[in-house]
Formats: sequence, structure tokens, C-alpha cells
Amino acid sequence: MSFVAAFNALPIPDLLRRAAEADASDVRRILASGPRTLPDFAALLSPAAAGHLETLCLKAQTVTQQRFGKVIRLFAPLYLSNECVNNCAYCGFSRDNGILRVTLSVDDVVREARALCDQGFRNILLVAGEHPKFVSNGYLRECIEAVHAFVPSISLEVGPMETADYVPLVHAGADGLVVYQETYDREIYARMHTAGPKRNFDWRLECPERAAAAGFRRLGIGALHGLADWRLEALATAAHAQYLLKHCWKSMLTLSIPRLRPCAGEFQPLTQLGDREFVQLIAAFRLLLPDVGIVLSTREPAALRNGLLPLGVTHASAGSHTEPGGYTGAGRDSIHQTVRGRIVELAAHSSEWAPIEGRATNATGQFDIADDRAPSEFADLIRSLGYEPVWKDWDSALSA
Repeated sequence: MSFVAAFNALPIPDLLRRAAEADASDVRRILASGPRTLPDFAALLSPAAAGHLETLCLKAQTVTQQRFGKVIRLFAPLYLSNECVNNCAYCGFSRDNGILRVTLSVDDVVREARALCDQGFRNILLVAGEHPKFVSNGYLRECIEAVHAFVPSISLEVGPMETADYVPLVHAGADGLVVYQETYDREIYARMHTAGPKRNFDWRLECPERAAAAGFRRLGIGALHGLADWRLEALATAAHAQYLLKHCWKSMLTLSIPRLRPCAGEFQPLTQLGDREFVQLIAAFRLLLPDVGIVLSTREPAALRNGLLPLGVTHASAGSHTEPGGYTGAGRDSIHQTVRGRIVELAAHSSEWAPIEGRATNATGQFDIADDRAPSEFADLIRSLGYEPVWKDWDSALSA
């Protein structure tokens, strides 16, 4: 049985009712013993639990330090391509958006990766839109092999594949795969994805299992908050995590809680996850899933990230760019514009080519980041909180 069958059997209405009706005595009992079930987790997401937020956060901080120590693992995304065949209403890379696109050459990717290494990173996430013409399995393999020559830990965030297609990427040096379901609400998922292979909800939902079968050492999951009710997303993500911990136990698991950010297309969030609820959610996840890594991205503003680091976070990005070539300007001479999937010729001196202040390239990013601190500045902040920034936590020699 795959998680699709388990997901379809989830009593989501009952769990949401539990999240709505839990009272203070329920919350105190669960905080005293620790959440063990999804109904317990639902109670920690309740309005009643919001009244015990300080206790919830202190317990989450204690559990995190017991399991992970006082360290924050740093990584950076490296965007290979913003070409995409999918229409996703909330994404800047959506096929119908008239944006400036580019796919980096392998040499360009190496240039970007070396720039990240110069900043200290030894853990890089390669990201690309889903477009078989530009982002083929062979292209990904070449990029991984080239970067793995000097970067010990490489993860991927690309379009879902078959297990057999993942295997050569693992052999090339990729050890992690990140695939967000975006939303676990089937109806909203169908509304958000109107064209392209990403429309297949179940195919995406089963992706982490195929990745585990291919040999990836680390798996990352999560929901994009701003599409469906945040408690529904949290409950489904928690159920997914519990399933993977049981059935894909050879792989380490991380989960991310990204919130929608402004992007090309100007999509407006359908729902809201406020800062206080965001804190509550991270702490609740830590208590239910004490051994799962929790990722905090530069989608969140600096002041909030500073406060969240001690509450359950184990992995964080820094100095991120969400556009291909964003670190060095690599690929700048190959940029083109597409409208509804078709290349549009632009005049040589069109305003689209005018330099953008503070950016190395004109290629369009997936979304705007909120924390633009340099990696070194963020590392200093981590140290000031009494934690240790970890740039490298894995080497292939460990599993040779």
C-alpha cells in the first residue's frame, strides 16, 4: 500500500473537528505526556493550544536540543532553470507567465556552485522547473557529477520521476530529494494546477516513496501554506511524515513549512497562516516528530527567522537567490522571454534587458525572498544565539 491509500483513508474531518474543539485540559494533558497520535497533534493546533504557546515552545526547544544539539545546518538553493511546462497559479515559473527564462549550461552551474562554496556552503539544493526539453535526466546527471566534484552534499528539487530515472542521479552523487505536495487538498490542488504533468495529485504524492526506493539518503516533504486551511495541511503533512518514517526508514526525513511569497503572476493567497500560528505549528511538529528535521527558508523575514531558530528548526537556507544565475550572473547571455510557452523576440535595447539594481541577472525568480542577509551575517546571528552553524554534515566517504 502506498501513502495514497493511507491518505485517502485519513479521517480529516474528525481531525479538524478535534483541532477546533480541544480545550485547555486536553492541551495540558498532551503537553505533559507528549503527543503520540494525530488527534493529539490536532489538539496542539487548536485555538486552546495557542493559549499555551510559551509552554509549547519551551518543550519544543528542549526536544530539539536533546535530539539534534545546538546546531543549525545551512544550505543554499541553486536554480538551474526557470523553464516549466506546468501551469501553477501560485508560481512565478508558471508556463503562461511572460517572464525572462534561462537554463544554465553545466559550466554555468559549476560557476554558481563555486560561488556558493566560496561563501562556505557544502550543502546545495539544485532546483529546476519541470520541462523535459531543457531539464532532462541526462542534463541533471551532468550537473550533479560536475558539482559533486567539490560539493559533498547535493539535494534535488525537480519534477517527479520514476524510480528508475532517479537511480542514475543517486549514482552521480545526489543524496537528497525534496518534493512538496504544495497542497494536500485535492479540490484546491486541481484548481491550482491547470496544465502539465503536475496536475496528477497521486503521482506527486507517491514521489518520496519512489525516491526512497532509488536510494536517496534524505527525503524532504511539505505543504505550501496560503492555498488551503493550514490545519488541514499540517495534519496531512504529519500523516505523510509518519508514513515515510515507517515505510522508508532507511532515509532521513525533513519537512518544510513554506508560506506563499510575491511572485510573477501576482497570485494572492487563498488562506493565511499568521506568524503566531506559524510558531505554534513548528513547535507542534517538533513534539509529534522529534527526530524529523525542520527546514526554515529565506521566505520568512529576518526578525521572525531569528526568533524561530531555537524552537525546533534544524536546517536553514541563507543568502538565497531563486533565479537561475542569481549568484554570479551566469547564463545572462542566454536569457529569453516566453509568453504562454512560446518564445517572444525582444528588441536589442528593450527595457526587459535593463540592469536590475542589486541583481546579477535579469532572469525571473520563482518568488521574492524576505531575508536577504549574507550567509556570513546569518551564521554570526546563529552563533550569537548560542548555536553552531554547520556548513558540512555529510561526505560520500561515510557510505563508500
